[in-house]
Amino acid sequence: MSELWQTDTDVLVIGGGPAATWAAIHARESGAEVTLVDKGYCGTSGATAPSGTGVWYVAPEATARANAKASREALGGHLADHYWMDRVLDQTYTNMNHLAVEGKYPFPIDPATGEQLRTGVQGPEYMRRMRAWIKRLGVRILDHAPALELLVDNDGTVRGAAGFQRQLDRDYRITAGAVVLASGGCAFLSRALGTNVDTGDGALMAAEVGARFSGMEFSNAYAIVPKGSTITKTAYYGFATFFHEDGRVLEGAGSTKGRSVIARTLLSEKVFAQLDRADATVQAQMRLGQPNFFLQFDRRGINPFTDRFEVDLLAEGTVRGTGGIDIVDDDCATTVPGLFAAGDAATRERICGGFTGGGSHNSAWAMSSGSWAGAGAARFALGSTRPDAATLRGAGRVGLRPTGSATLSAAEVVEGAQQELIPFQKNYLRHGDRLRPARAELDTLWERAGAELGGRTGDERIRARQAAAITAVGRLMYASTLTRTETRGMSKRADHPDLDPTQRHHIHSGGLDTVWTATAEVAS
Repeated sequence: MSELWQTDTDVLVIGGGPAATWAAIHARESGAEVTLVDKGYCGTSGATAPSGTGVWYVAPEATARANAKASREALGGHLADHYWMDRVLDQTYTNMNHLAVEGKYPFPIDPATGEQLRTGVQGPEYMRRMRAWIKRLGVRILDHAPALELLVDNDGTVRGAAGFQRQLDRDYRITAGAVVLASGGCAFLSRALGTNVDTGDGALMAAEVGARFSGMEFSNAYAIVPKGSTITKTAYYGFATFFHEDGRVLEGAGSTKGRSVIARTLLSEKVFAQLDRADATVQAQMRLGQPNFFLQFDRRGINPFTDRFEVDLLAEGTVRGTGGIDIVDDDCATTVPGLFAAGDAATRERICGGFTGGGSHNSAWAMSSGSWAGAGAARFALGSTRPDAATLRGAGRVGLRPTGSATLSAAEVVEGAQQELIPFQKNYLRHGDRLRPARAELDTLWERAGAELGGRTGDERIRARQAAAITAVGRLMYASTLTRTETRGMSKRADHPDLDPTQRHHIHSGGLDTVWTATAEVAS
């Protein structure tokens, strides 16, 4: 391993997806020097890069905006905030227009009007353009350089991060005036497409410096996929009919409502689907909008519109769920000075409440929260005096600094955590009798990891931190789930099947060795 490489910057952005690149753009345009570190290669890693996605792009017309806000309000358990929804709709509309001009994104043209269609993006082209854009602005990009821990000063203010550059085989230490965590969510290494880098690293680092979380009970998103596939596009199953193994129609099954019917049926038999409710026009639009969705069928000789195919459910965690690091102001600042959060790393309750936003709301939140966090971090960095770099300390512990002998492997920790977090009979078909033992197992695993999980090489430390992060996210999720003793949004409790009007509140959480929860009022 080469010797430690050290540098400094005004704003350090951790991540390489839409939220991170929009944060870099707005921090740079606010006059800050910006460094971006990505776990993979900025522009190709993460859940957006390999996919096509809709965008919550709505023209500034009163009725259209009102309908857009109302569309998921009941699904989300009435936990969303109209103020934040309005902000996101405004910022997304502005950003998509900037993407067309400054980002040079080639939106398709509506043949009827001659206007660009800006309601969606193709992930590979979108992220290629975003990388080129931030490079033109002078953002320094460090690819394959995962951050492993945050750096804090004597007052607890976040002032940078330390990590490892894989290609150069060296540790790095970057001091900064402020940090934006845009590192994505946590899908528990379930193999969902693009989520191999989404292991909750940002959540772990935030928890280590004392950040607060919100809505972690709404982190149990499961996507419908063809059996054995990694490609998630649940919206397309809105055109599907589902069938029992014997060919009977599976009554009540669906993509938005009725996914739990599929889950319960899968416990005892196979389930099949057919996209038989899409007409010829819709079929053509689907193939154009998400070509990689159909590759899996074409390679198997299946026509999903005329043939039935076996389906399964794949965990997506906080990547599609709404829980994450809590934000406390319009700049997406966290409860920790100097630390800002954006995209899947941050809570999406502000605009989705307790139900997944799917692709469109998530992409709008990424570009909006990224923009605000980047600009806010720049203001914080340029308006504060930085301490001597030598006085900063690394906040990382589990996976980096074991208290005993490092004899526990990352693979063992991941396997143990996945056994409690991925089976949908535990995390989706929720019941206290299954949740409490799962949480206890994760608590025990966390205690062991603190004493025995570590690594000597850079890659070993990266895997150890991923394992620790997955476990930490799971503990926050189950603690919050057990606190919400009702069914609301995507957190459905079989032992508490009804919505409780007295629990229309947010659930905050935090902590590492001891996880805490508390309730907070919903904004009017």
